[in-house]
Amino acid sequence: MSRYQSPSVSVNKGAARGVAIGIIALIAIGLVAYSAVQIVDAGHRGVLLRWNAVDTSVPPLEEGLHFVMPFADSVVQMEIRTLKYVKSTTSASKDLQTVSTAVTVNYHPSPESVHSLFQSVGLDYENRIIQPAVEEVVKQVTANYNAEELITKRPLVKADIEREITTRLNNFNIATEVISITDFQFSPLFAAAIESKVEAEQRALKAENDLLRIEVEARQQEQQAQGEAAANIAKASGEAEAIRIINDALAQNPNYLEWLKTQAWDGQLPLVVGDGGTPFIQIPISP
Repeated sequence: MSRYQSPSVSVNKGAARGVAIGIIALIAIGLVAYSAVQIVDAGHRGVLLRWNAVDTSVPPLEEGLHFVMPFADSVVQMEIRTLKYVKSTTSASKDLQTVSTAVTVNYHPSPESVHSLFQSVGLDYENRIIQPAVEEVVKQVTANYNAEELITKRPLVKADIEREITTRLNNFNIATEVISITDFQFSPLFAAAIESKVEAEQRALKAENDLLRIEVEARQQEQQAQGEAAANIAKASGEAEAIRIINDALAQNPNYLEWLKTQAWDGQLPLVVGDGGTPFIQIPISP
């Protein structure tokens, strides 16, 4: 059998090899281009890794398109938007009462320090950092107050918890926004005792208010009686003074009584009374 191959067959094989090489080159170029382009999503920062080591020489990558060294560099995205962590924990108060507390923490990783957070803690920082910090702080602060003070001094308790949690998370480049104590729950026995105490205080306050009201009403009645008595005395004094003046006038002038009658005449004709003898003229005097 002859081993001779026609020139056309050799040309076809060479063209096929060229096409294969071209395809491989295109694939290689595509892989290089794909590896050289990284996109950071909105609300995130990119941690640049070079050969899987955090490159601290460059700041975290902002959201958008970035060109990196192909195959050597990669980008880990970390969310910097407001995140929410809720933790319910059980602790003991200063007077050894069991207290169940629910704390809500709104936080976000510091945008300019996410590479340090990733390098020291990783992506699971919520379970590694936030959870133990919240649990420890709540137990520590709760132990500084009696159970009753946890209710009456709630703003102070909240301030202590907020300050301690903020300090601990800031050490790991995690910024806190709002920390809320959403609930304080005590044992049923202690809750019943608190309720009884509050009811007793309310009854005592009502009794005190009733006593104060009675005292005020009594003083008002006393002042009213004193006012009426003073008015009666003044009236009696005025009438006595009037009588004295009239008596003095009569003593000095016997005709004063007749003048008073003329002043009191109401304009009606005088009445004549008698039986034919000397008439007596009576001038009606208005009362």
